[in-house]
Amino acid sequence: MRSPSRGFHFKPVTRATLDDLDHFSQAHGKFRYCSCMRWRLTSSEFKRSTRDERVAKLQRKVRSGIPVGVLAYDDGVPVGWCSVAPRKTYAALERFRALARIDDAPVWSVVCFFVDRNFRRSDLTSRLLGAAIDYARSMGASAVEGYPVVPGPRLYTYMGSPAAFARKGFEDVTPAGRDRPVVRRRFRR
Repeated sequence: MRSPSRGFHFKPVTRATLDDLDHFSQAHGKFRYCSCMRWRLTSSEFKRSTRDERVAKLQRKVRSGIPVGVLAYDDGVPVGWCSVAPRKTYAALERFRALARIDDAPVWSVVCFFVDRNFRRSDLTSRLLGAAIDYARSMGASAVEGYPVVPGPRLYTYMGSPAAFARKGFEDVTPAGRDRPVVRRRFRR
């Protein structure tokens, strides 16, 4: 097992780093299965698609200049992922009633973290979230939202924990009566 150097650096996934995303995907079968398309495709599109089609769809988004996320690197090797993009690019999220928009703000959304098992418990998720915030801000976002799940045996735990978002200055903006939390970090102009 490799020992993490903790000298992580981060890059957004662009045409220039698409090979790095492919390398990360090839090395992590669970990531490759979804290719972070679960929230980007409608439910019926996702169910009809194959793993290879999902890989290709994510690559096409990158090639067409659509933001998809950031990668974390250790010694030049991609070891972590955070999906961050304009909310409007997540077709399933836009339709998911439990996480319906709370207002018309043009927010970016963080919907997934994936960290190589050798780098878990190294604060990489928190650092990926910081990189996602920086990326969204650099792209002109006015706010970033997250939809954390309390750690446990629930589906969607890859969406991040409430504590991770709180450490990065996100505020709870969950509407009254809603079960799924919504947290937001606004940027000053």
